Amino acid sequence: MKQLRPAVLVGIFVVAGVLSWAGARLWDAYGILPGVPLAAPVVLAVIAAVLLATALSLRSRLRAQRERRPGAKGVEPLMAARAAVFAQASALVAALVAGMYGGTGVFLLTEYLDVPARRDQAWYAGFSVLAGAAVVAAALFLEHVLKLPEDDEDSPEATARA
Repeated sequence: MKQLRPAVLVGIFVVAGVLSWAGARLWDAYGILPGVPLAAPVVLAVIAAVLLATALSLRSRLRAQRERRPGAKGVEPLMAARAAVFAQASALVAALVAGMYGGTGVFLLTEYLDVPARRDQAWYAGFSVLAGAAVVAAALFLEHVLKLPEDDEDSPEATARA
């Protein structure tokens, strides 16, 4: 399984933001601009907390296993694979959702700053972008924790030395 590259996540964020901004302008032209829910940043923050807790737990278990501490509980390979998939999926979805709320927030800030309800929704969108960035950071940290050490015999430098 390949590790996620931050450039891909930034690209998803930017494309989703531009499309969301354009969609918000279109919906506003028809008078049906949807709101930004208050629960959006809360849900993203909960996902970031779960990812971070998983990463810290697995890191301590892997460290204890490497140091061969007595009574150390190892990490099952299938559980590690599931955690890695959870991290990648969460990062991709969070980049998409943060981009969508970012584009909507920019539209609300530029067009409806004087309307108190829309200004509050712009705040919710901004907090959603921050919480989405926290999800991406926690997911990348979890991927880093689960990364297998490189095998020296299969690396190009080891082949060149032989």
